Amino acid sequence: MKDIFEEIVRIRSEGGSAALATVIRTEGSTPRKEGSKMLIRGDGTILGSIGGGSLEAQVCREAMDVIKEARPKVLHFNLTGEEAAEDGMVCGGNTDVLVEPILAQPTLHIFGAGHISLSISKIAKMVGFKVVVIDNRTEFANTDRFPEADEILAENFARVLSKLKVNRLSYIVIVTRGHQFDEKVLEWAVKTEAGYIGMIGSREKKEAVFSHLQSKGISEHLLGGVHAPIGIDISAETPEEIAVSIMAEIIKVRREREGTGIKNWKV
Repeated sequence: MKDIFEEIVRIRSEGGSAALATVIRTEGSTPRKEGSKMLIRGDGTILGSIGGGSLEAQVCREAMDVIKEARPKVLHFNLTGEEAAEDGMVCGGNTDVLVEPILAQPTLHIFGAGHISLSISKIAKMVGFKVVVIDNRTEFANTDRFPEADEILAENFARVLSKLKVNRLSYIVIVTRGHQFDEKVLEWAVKTEAGYIGMIGSREKKEAVFSHLQSKGISEHLLGGVHAPIGIDISAETPEEIAVSIMAEIIKVRREREGTGIKNWKV
């Protein structure tokens, strides 16, 4: 049988979601001991067991809400009463089950390793992103400049694109040093499942790049999801301020997709 933790690693690496159910307390006679685990995948399939029957069925139902809300929950089960008898789960005890969300870490792909990228990388790491920096200049794309980055790829843009794993939890920032590279990356990016694509530049640059890509067969629908000019308008001027505006927009998109954020906090 597959190892639960190996399966969690696989799910996260592929951008999937799941919930991990763990028996955290038992009293009296119960189906499984403390520490027993069951993984509930996003499609409802399971790996492992915490006791079977109606107990597992209820945990699976609750797990879907845990995944959706991205918040853990503790479930209490009384296995001694009439209700438990009707469900065929009379064990003579009680058990508590912790259900935790398993969510993939979002990845930020930064194309370009210039001044703006330096600050984007630092902020992105601070707010929980895996950071991948891509540039075709080794003197810019290196660990000395980006010590916090999880991965640095100093390769030709055209060759590196096919090597990147992009899913719905991928965020793409295009801030290379020239229109030609920006357009090449954007043409590839809009065909991926990325949850966010942003390109730096003026409105004139956006119109020129979009027009050229449309002449090459890229649909207006695909280009319509691109954030360009990139970032929230905060009248940013310095590279650091521009990086803040870009990451603010990415955080906004991320939280809207997750259905979380300050406006949804409960006091």
